[in-house]
Amino acid sequence: VQLVESGGGLVQAGGSLRLSCVVSGRTFSSMVMSWFRHAPGKDREFVGWVIGSSGTYYADSMKGRFAIYNDNAKNTVYLQMNTLKPEDTGVYYCTTEGIWGQGNKVTVSS
Repeated sequence: VQLVESGGGLVQAGGSLRLSCVVSGRTFSSMVMSWFRHAPGKDREFVGWVIGSSGTYYADSMKGRFAIYNDNAKNTVYLQMNTLKPEDTGVYYCTTEGIWGQGNKVTVSS
């Protein structure tokens, strides 16, 4: 299994970004796909996960602002981030079954 991420960048506070994570090597419709982030000077933080087409779970600080969903036809999992804050700045990773993507840097300016 290989995970390749894309979609990070610089955004102003209040803006939105969508990160993508393409899964290759396996059909992922039944896999638990998780997102984590690593902010400068902080420990790695759980963001949320999705399984299948409807099961999701989010960290409390992400609820209502972040959404994780799959596109099974594209073998891709997405992290939609809205109302971004400077404290959302960090490197975001998708992961499943012990395998991690390369990370995607997100910078939110105030």
